[in-house]
Amino acid sequence: MDCIVIGIAGGTGSGKSTFTNRLKNRFANDIAVIYHDNYYRRQDEIPFEERKKVNYDHPDSLETDLMIEHLRLLKEGKAVDCPVYDYSQHNRSEKLLHIEPKKIIVAEGILLLADPRLRDLIDIKIYVEADADERILRRIVRDVKERGRDLDNIVDQYLTTVKPMHYLYVEPTRATADIVINSGMNDVAFDIVQSKIRLLLEEKA
Repeated sequence: MDCIVIGIAGGTGSGKSTFTNRLKNRFANDIAVIYHDNYYRRQDEIPFEERKKVNYDHPDSLETDLMIEHLRLLKEGKAVDCPVYDYSQHNRSEKLLHIEPKKIIVAEGILLLADPRLRDLIDIKIYVEADADERILRRIVRDVKERGRDLDNIVDQYLTTVKPMHYLYVEPTRATADIVINSGMNDVAFDIVQSKIRLLLEEKA
């Protein structure tokens, strides 16, 4: 199956999920979305309190090999069942997410562009950036409201792993992007990307 993969990367709280959701809402069933976050490694053998301290912003925390395999299968026109991550438990859930191949596949994740093998599978690379203070505030709101985390844990995790890993592994991938946008709510950037997707869908119809 001849398809196009659009990768959306950027730091935590940068707005990449907002941008991805806008594309999902705009194109509904015409695109497939796959999240790098769902490929965090299973940690059944690690107690919950220890799982809370794991560095989830280091590339080794993700089973990127499996995501690469799944992306290749999708590009070949084959459906995949990808894992589903439970943020409240800091572990994979028992659920699987069935993804059917589409002409346009959107992949999203903070470290999406950090692995050259994964990067090579992505045809259009987008990096969403935001000021550090905006990112941490968005992360706090999200983790408290959506993931049931307490403030002390969020702040400790941000200072010990999220912030240093951002500058070490995430920020450098900005240079590999084809498009850099300053907000998930940037309407000009969204119009450009959705116009490109619409054109690609028409070409492949």
